[in-house]
Amino acid sequence: MATATKEKTKKKKGVKISSGILYVKTTENNTIVTLTDEKGNKVSGSGTGSAGFKGAKENTPYAAEVLTKNVMKEARDDMGLKQVGIIFRGAWMGRDGVFKAINDLGLIDIMYIKEETPIQFGGCKGIRPKRM
Repeated sequence: MATATKEKTKKKKGVKISSGILYVKTTENNTIVTLTDEKGNKVSGSGTGSAGFKGAKENTPYAAEVLTKNVMKEARDDMGLKQVGIIFRGAWMGRDGVFKAINDLGLIDIMYIKEETPIQFGGCKGIRPKRM
């Protein structure tokens, strides 16, 4: 009986960026953080499950804080990141942790903070029945 081996994803080596965009997607069950360069090419990123949180703990602000600190420290130390723009999607609890983590790091300049949460509008009005 063969056991399944987990393949590790290769990290991009030698990537140097001075500014990037941090995409933060918060959902009811998870927070996903993705760091891209200015052109939109993914450099780094992961979800709260890769930071060691499972189940109901994935959607806490603390889990989002730990995840963001890991991603931003790696980018600052290994890739030379100095400036970052932040784009948020979703209105769940993970947003608070992301703000706290970026504020705690302190050495990275924030160029802008953008909100791209889709707004639900309820759809089109239905057809009324004919009068008789």
